[in-house]
Amino acid sequence: MSEKIKSLSEIKQIVAMLKAQNKKIVFTNGCFDILHAGHVKYLQEAKSLGNVLIIGLNTDWSVCANKGPLRPLVGEQDRAEVLAALSCVDYIVMFDEFTPEKLIEEIVPNILVKGGDYQIDDIKGRECVEANNGMVVSIPFIQDKSTTNLIKLIIERYK
Repeated sequence: MSEKIKSLSEIKQIVAMLKAQNKKIVFTNGCFDILHAGHVKYLQEAKSLGNVLIIGLNTDWSVCANKGPLRPLVGEQDRAEVLAALSCVDYIVMFDEFTPEKLIEEIVPNILVKGGDYQIDDIKGRECVEANNGMVVSIPFIQDKSTTNLIKLIIERYK
């Protein structure tokens, strides 16, 4: 297992240490079920906003709760390992809730990032981050780059 994959207690200790060093912590979350170029560009841009990028990764239960009973296609450990292989990703912590709100309240990042398919006011954890003088950023969605589109393409090609 990658050294980048941490438990909640480990990530809280790491975040406390990084904040003491005045590092700017960027947090994003997602399922990252089938990693594609849109994800990679998004994560690279998120990392460029600060010093450390932490990904809150939905567990298999959380993906299923959000996306339906046929997802995820890739299990949580494999998704975490693939994300950990990216140089722009510093840490990964899994969460088992429907939203990452509790995790964000534990970490309190300096910058909370989501894709452009989210309106700022709808981003879970926004209130916590802004209340702590943090910033919430929506990175523009890359057209036609989505896991859902990939799944539809695979279904069409292999009917």
